[in-house]
Order: sequence, then structure tokens, then C-alpha cells
Amino acid sequence: MSGEPLDTDVLVLGGGLMGTTAAFFLRRDHGRSVTLLERELVGRQASGTNFGNVRRQGRALAQMPLANRALAVWGRVKELLGEDLEFAPYGHLRVCYTEKQGAVLEQYARDVKPLGLDLELFSAQQLRRRWGIFSPEVVAGTFSPNDGHANPRLAGPAFARAARRAGANIVEHAEVLKVERDGGGFVAHTADGRRFRAQQLLVACGAWSNRMAEQFGEAVPMEVRGPQMGVTEPLPYAIRPAIGVSSPTDHEIMYFRQISRGNVVFGGGLRGTADADTIRAYVKPDNVLRQLRELRRLVPAFAHVQLIRVWSGIEGYTGDRQPVMGPSARVPGLHYAFGFSGEGFAISPGVGETMAELIATGRTSTPIDSFSMARFAPELTRLAT
Repeated sequence: MSGEPLDTDVLVLGGGLMGTTAAFFLRRDHGRSVTLLERELVGRQASGTNFGNVRRQGRALAQMPLANRALAVWGRVKELLGEDLEFAPYGHLRVCYTEKQGAVLEQYARDVKPLGLDLELFSAQQLRRRWGIFSPEVVAGTFSPNDGHANPRLAGPAFARAARRAGANIVEHAEVLKVERDGGGFVAHTADGRRFRAQQLLVACGAWSNRMAEQFGEAVPMEVRGPQMGVTEPLPYAIRPAIGVSSPTDHEIMYFRQISRGNVVFGGGLRGTADADTIRAYVKPDNVLRQLRELRRLVPAFAHVQLIRVWSGIEGYTGDRQPVMGPSARVPGLHYAFGFSGEGFAISPGVGETMAELIATGRTSTPIDSFSMARFAPELTRLAT
């Protein structure tokens, strides 16, 4: 295909939740013309295959302003999109197996309180009295009553539809091979010969973002992993909050939530292998068996529950496990939002709203300097504004 490239204010590369939320808010709140390019279908990769936690608890302290902003969006998401993402604000509970880890939870509760997150502390006896499901190994917990969970399979497509209704151009099956500088802007070339031009560019391609960043001389140390997820048969609906185990031992980490239809969705423990080149992620049977053992260890009543499906996805992890957000350290007009290291779903609406604000106005009310691309190349002088 040939001809003049399609012009727009902002090009967004990637149709996951970071890209679709940014496109939605750029169009709705700032009136910018937006074209989003997605190689496959929106919401198909990590944004649609994760656990669905909408939690602030357990996050790095630097992410708390983003998490607070995201929760505010989750609370009005049905009003914003006109669709139900099955957001259930029933709380998030973290429990542990040792007194030492209980002290870690208590310290975290003290640390996050000034940042706007009030956690309730529970002893083993209080946990059993409140929820009545845990094994005697559970010794303590912290509860965040305003967190919750949502359906990741619905979220990305819903934000994309809302962005399209607001006037954004959402283009699926548009694999971007390269992006070139064009005067003060950018031109994206797709595999089928189309060209898209914009003054500003947002790279939000998840585990593939580093390939785009490298085209602009900004390589980020990243590895690709596959979460190990599963869902059980329907059980009587009884557990409202999302529940997770806090542990310094990876294989003990387990989290689950029960949806209104009764099924228990779970994940945690060791990640599986994934291949960004072939776009394949793999479920390891030994990991699934380990997860089921840990699930029974946590809640003995799950001893005989039947597993009906397992799955994985492709997630990108940065070297320091913190995201890359904000302007390029080298190229004016270029912005990034990737590398959320398996924890992006919950904060995605806050990320999209923040990036839209930054791209449209040159500044943001949410502090994101610690996530700057420049931290991977401190010798570079920041040129972007």
C-alpha cells in the first residue's frame, strides 16, 4: 500500500490496557486526535491473561500515587465506559505463615498510611473469626477494604471501544515494523505497507516495548515471563475479597479470588517460560501442581476442588521490577509506558490517565520521575519536556 501517511496528534503503539486507557483519556479529556496500532487484537496479551487484581496493597511505595489514581478510575469505570468490567470493590487481604513475615506486613502498613492507604491488621484468631477459611498455619494478615478485583478479559477491549466511540482510531492487525523520525514527529510503518504519522508517540507494547525503545537508542534490560493461572469449577459463592499470601519464598506465594459465578481464579508462585518472538507462553504442569498444593495449604476446604482450565501469557519484567513511564531521555515527543513486571493491570487506568495528561500538557500531577527511562542511561541528558 502507498500514499501519504495518516496524520494524527498522537500515535499509540500497543493495544493493551496501558495503550487503550491512554488513548481513551487523550481523546475524552484532552481532545487530541489519536491513532492506536495493535499487532493482533486489543487486550490479547498480558492485559487479558493476568489475575485481575485491583490492589494497592503490596505495591512499591513509589507506585502508590499511581495506584490511588487508578482506584479512583476503577470506582467510576462503568460510568466512564458504559460497560461492566466486573469490578468488585470487596477488598484485598494478604496473609502470612510466620511471625517474621507478619512484622513485615505491619511495617508496610505503617509505611503506606501517609500515602493514602489504611490497612487493617488481623491476628490469626481475628482472621478465622472474620473469614473462617484459613488453615492453622496462617498467623496474621492485613486487609485493604477498598481494593478489589475485575475481569481482565473484558477491560482492554472495553477501553478500546470507548476510545473509538470518543473518536480515537483503533487499528488492529497493524504490526509496526519500524518508526522513523519525520521532522519534529514520527512515522510508523506497518507490515502491510501502511504509514501513520504523528507529532507525539507513546510506546506501550508490553513485553515488546524494548524493541521500539532500542530504535531510539534507549535499551532497557528486560526479560519475558509467563504467569501461571488457573480456574476451578464453580463453588458456592462465599469469598468476596481477593486473597494472597505474603512470603519471601516464591513458591509459597499464592493468590486467589472467587467470582460471582462461583469459580475460583488463582495464580502465583513460579513464573513459566515465554517467547516474545514466537508469541508463545507455556504452562508448566509441575507449577500447577505446586499451586494446587499451596492453595490447599492456605484453605483446606479447597482440598477436593476440580481444576477446569489453566493458561499463561507474556509479561515483560524490567531489571529493577519497576515500570518505565514518562518522556524519552533522548527524543522529544517520545513517551513510554511499559515494563510493569506482572503488576500492571490494577494501575492501568491510572497509568493511562497520567500518560494522557503528560502527553497533552507536558506535566502530570502524579509523580512518576522514579520510573524515568533515564535511570537506565544516567549519562544521557534529558531532551524531552
